[in-house]
Amino acid sequence: MIADEDVHRHAIVNFERADALLFGRVTYEMMEAGWRWPVPAGARPDWMEPFAKTIDVAKKYVVSSTLQRVDWNAELVRGDLGKAVQQLKAQPGKGLLTGGVTLPMALAELGLIDEYEFVVHPRVVGHGPKLFAGLSKQIDLRLVSRLEFGSGAMAMRYEPRR
Repeated sequence: MIADEDVHRHAIVNFERADALLFGRVTYEMMEAGWRWPVPAGARPDWMEPFAKTIDVAKKYVVSSTLQRVDWNAELVRGDLGKAVQQLKAQPGKGLLTGGVTLPMALAELGLIDEYEFVVHPRVVGHGPKLFAGLSKQIDLRLVSRLEFGSGAMAMRYEPRR
């Protein structure tokens, strides 16, 4: 990912569209290490601070069978993933926002993703995890919106065709 002010502002808008964030252990630990407030002055550019403050206060659910406890406004989700996420989705409100690789794959397999957003950055790296590698079935998507950022990154939002 290219650190980009527009993409970070867009992420804040996405956070505001949800009641909580749903992370797997790896993504939770990575995000906590990078964004937990406060940080020493000058540790990151000033334009990152609104994103840092927004994610810091956001409600978080963490899917993990190995973590014994979480904090940072987080609650552990254990047991049957499908049932747990269906219960969270059934609560009144705006819904959940997730990210990462492993958890979104599991949620896609269970048919529990109502909307996908892919942010494509103008960088070819040639390594790293592959989204949805090994998905057991194809999921046809319908483009809902797209947004191009000054850096050349593009956010494309899709809904599954049902």
